[in-house]
Amino acid sequence: MDLKSGYPFWAVSNGLMQAFPRLDADLRCDVAVLGGGITGALIADELARHGFDVTVLEQRDIGWGSTAASTALLQYEIDTHLVDLAKRHGEADAALAYRACADAIDGLQDVASAWRDVGFARNRSLYYASRRRDVRALEQEHAARQRHGLDVELLSRARVREDYGFDAPAALLSTQAARVDPYRLTHRLLQRLQKQGAAVFDRTCIADIETTSRGVTLRTDTGFNVRAAHLVVAAGYASQHWLKQRVARNRSSYAVISDPLPQDQLGFLADTLLWETARPYLYARSTSDSRLLLGGEDDAMDIPAKRDARVGKKARTLLKRLHDLFPGLAVTPAFSWAGTFAETEDGLPFFGPHRQWGPRVHFAMAYGGNGITYSMLGAGLLRALIERRRHPLWPLFSFRRMER
Repeated sequence: MDLKSGYPFWAVSNGLMQAFPRLDADLRCDVAVLGGGITGALIADELARHGFDVTVLEQRDIGWGSTAASTALLQYEIDTHLVDLAKRHGEADAALAYRACADAIDGLQDVASAWRDVGFARNRSLYYASRRRDVRALEQEHAARQRHGLDVELLSRARVREDYGFDAPAALLSTQAARVDPYRLTHRLLQRLQKQGAAVFDRTCIADIETTSRGVTLRTDTGFNVRAAHLVVAAGYASQHWLKQRVARNRSSYAVISDPLPQDQLGFLADTLLWETARPYLYARSTSDSRLLLGGEDDAMDIPAKRDARVGKKARTLLKRLHDLFPGLAVTPAFSWAGTFAETEDGLPFFGPHRQWGPRVHFAMAYGGNGITYSMLGAGLLRALIERRRHPLWPLFSFRRMER
């Protein structure tokens, strides 16, 4: 799949950090991870740290698919409100998902703390009502999150104007959020794994997968075989290629990033993620070098050439919407891009085996607006499944929920 267009900032700013080798011989391992983006890197790291012999296989260069296009807002807040998720799956499961995502932010901080250059920083999250009629939903969401021990504050219009300098009928302020450079973190994780003896291959395309009761065999398009006890398919939105059942829909999202700004111009955006109740939503966050990153304007376009043609217009729209909120903020755009993403009907990911493939093939579909948070959760969930342990999130994040 052609997953991105334009000039994704992470790829431009970091360049090709390291070329990993192509697979040029048969090999065996405990777990093969198909996909060398941030999801595959987090899962491979989790498994390797707990004693598994892991092989990572990526058909492009490492981190060059959706990871390079990600805007990497790290939030516990799921695109589906807790109150709406509770209507679908019950309040206990909805709260479990939200609390697990909150814990995942701490987990990502622990992972990223090994390096100083991956752009990780703790942030707050300001979720504002786009329209007056959205206030009631925010009030209900505030009550539900507080009921389940989540740290959140409901702000009035006056408080939003006084503390943040723009006009919105209400907002939810959360402290459990962060940001990261996903491309650099992916490379750092896989470089460390390689140094520790794990096999990491890029430019290696898997043409066929065969399963037996004892393991999985992956065949490359150049004729080499990888035999593993388990396979994790973490190929992002291309993972759907390996399933006959449609489990998500592809969408395109657009982003633009500014030249570096003085700290006094960034204001609260220096340490706060901003997003809104409208769908699709506008969102903004800063980077470690004081740039402002805007995203949104999602649409259902899944044709790369047509998606590419929309990048310029979408970037202008994002900048205009920012100007409408903050007329005094002067932003000079540096790069703009688009990426193809996927979303599930309820906003939750899928992790684990699918009946089409049997118990030794696990999918890691961290779909939705907080995919990196989901990937952190999924790493632990998949390790539990491979170790034949129960995990509290598996029933909710498994393909079984499509059968309810």
